[in-house]
Amino acid sequence: MTQVMGIVNVTPDSFSDGGLWLETDAAVAHAESLIGQGANVIDIGGESTRPGSHPIDEATELERTIPVVLAAAAMGVDVSIDTTKAAVARAAVDAGAAIINDVSASLENVAASTGAGWIAMHALGDSATMQDDPRYDDVVEEVADFLADAVRRGRAAGVDRIWIDPGIGFGKTKQHNLELLANLDRLAQIAPVLVGASRKSVVGQVHARSDGLLADGLAGENPMTGSGDRLEGSVGIAVWSAYLGVDMIRVHDVRATVHALSLLKA
Repeated sequence: MTQVMGIVNVTPDSFSDGGLWLETDAAVAHAESLIGQGANVIDIGGESTRPGSHPIDEATELERTIPVVLAAAAMGVDVSIDTTKAAVARAAVDAGAAIINDVSASLENVAASTGAGWIAMHALGDSATMQDDPRYDDVVEEVADFLADAVRRGRAAGVDRIWIDPGIGFGKTKQHNLELLANLDRLAQIAPVLVGASRKSVVGQVHARSDGLLADGLAGENPMTGSGDRLEGSVGIAVWSAYLGVDMIRVHDVRATVHALSLLKA
């Protein structure tokens, strides 16, 4: 059964829910709510990696995340720390996190030394510039090669549990994202796959076509619906991903995703 990872962004500037869960009490309550809705894993992040974002300092990230990790780890589900900083990853594992969600695909040694699981994601460039003009000769094979290398590094380091993430929206155009989503079964041949496409721009772009924004020219050069109007496409991607053998789906809308996946299982 495909696992559902619920997102808790303890940030002021995440693209969809920045600021909603910035205070520790609000973040902890949100984590508890997502668990009640059926989340198998809670992913806690203190630094936005949306396109155009910039890194924050280590102390701020620790202050935002560790109290939430401590509380969520006591709730009976696996906790994931979404970070690229080794010190934050180590502190989170010490606080009870079981998984390191690593968009830099560089923390395999931290995962190995702490005994945590490791999610290695593909990204083209850094957050500030990755969407400027991403290009590939063959996006599926290039991403597959990158992730296969990450798995080799992780296994060589001694990581027991590894997931790979194609990095939807991280240095990819709409077409790149759609090609990767169409070929998730290819990636699943490498290692267990995590997909994080919830509320991302590719969903908004596809919704814009169905809403007629493309024809009407209502939303500029790259029309898309807002991040709060991407539920149906996000759930559709979750079901499609599960159908193609993806192990875990990272989502904002846990209840709707769990219901859709239960129907697929039935």
